[in-house]
Amino acid sequence: MIQIDDKIVSEDILEKNFVCNLSKCKGICCVEGDSGAPLDLDETEILQEIYPKIKDYLRPEGVEAIEKQGTHVVDIDGDMVTPLVNNQECAYVIFDEKGYTKCGIEKAYEDGVIDYQKPISCHLYPIRITKYSTFDALNYDKWDVCKDACTLGEELKVPVYKFVKKPLIRKYGDKFYEELSEVAEVWSKNQK
Repeated sequence: MIQIDDKIVSEDILEKNFVCNLSKCKGICCVEGDSGAPLDLDETEILQEIYPKIKDYLRPEGVEAIEKQGTHVVDIDGDMVTPLVNNQECAYVIFDEKGYTKCGIEKAYEDGVIDYQKPISCHLYPIRITKYSTFDALNYDKWDVCKDACTLGEELKVPVYKFVKKPLIRKYGDKFYEELSEVAEVWSKNQK
């Protein structure tokens, strides 16, 4: 484990390689799983605020799930998450003509309708954050549906922390990412 300020970073984030391979998985991570995408408290408020603006971007099934369950729900573990359609895909997911998933929130963001890109947990994946009273723990989440992302990451030699550079900066800022990169370089040299 590596500590940077009040963040504890798993060495797997520096060591493991990962690059999403949508041509293989088609975004199955938005469909599979036990519950919706984890949300920060401030994100629950954002989802309530932006829902009227993004509603037209969503599938009828997603709109129905959100209007029935709410813009966010509490899962069996007591965590705030996005609602699901029939206990399967995220209510905010849309599908393109090839059957690939896309986030309806992110599509509205790309079109300039809103200034919120998507839940940070989705943007940061395969990193999962666990919040403790005095620190955040950043861990690499290994999931079978992402085996093609691991293979592509290995081929391209892209460590997890580089793959999620933009979302790490979005979450913790440039200074944190610069420090993490410096630590990763030293760590990598020490592993050889």
